[in-house]
Amino acid sequence: MEKMQQSTTDTRQLCDGRRLRVAHLGVGLGFVVIFLLTGQYMERYLDRLQSTPDPTRMLYRSTHIYLLWSALLNLALGLYLQLFPGGWRRTIQAIGSIMVLGGPLVLTIAFFHEPSLQGLLRPLSRPAIYAAFGGLLLHALTRVALTRDRSVR
Repeated sequence: MEKMQQSTTDTRQLCDGRRLRVAHLGVGLGFVVIFLLTGQYMERYLDRLQSTPDPTRMLYRSTHIYLLWSALLNLALGLYLQLFPGGWRRTIQAIGSIMVLGGPLVLTIAFFHEPSLQGLLRPLSRPAIYAAFGGLLLHALTRVALTRDRSVR
């Protein structure tokens, strides 16, 4: 009976981890496609940004690259993420993943919104980048703590 409960718990946790990995993969692949589409938008509708003022061109291009970075970050997490079975490490990983998952959508909105702002304001890109950085730090924290725990034993 105990083995059956353990098996059920392991399966449930695997499914939860699998869902998070699939979410990262889906977001990563989907936003790589959106990256390609925003590139075509700049190519076809903005005439390669040739007649665009320098600050506006910089905002389009940098946000475009940030979008690719964020999509690839999700893709990598989707391919390599291994969730801990439970406890505080798993919770920290889930929080980190949520922080990373939201980035591509915010950066896509920023791609269309920020170039129209006065100056070089980044009210959307900056928080999205910081959130991804923080999310990755949380993932790294769980691994460093695990390595430290193993070396103490």
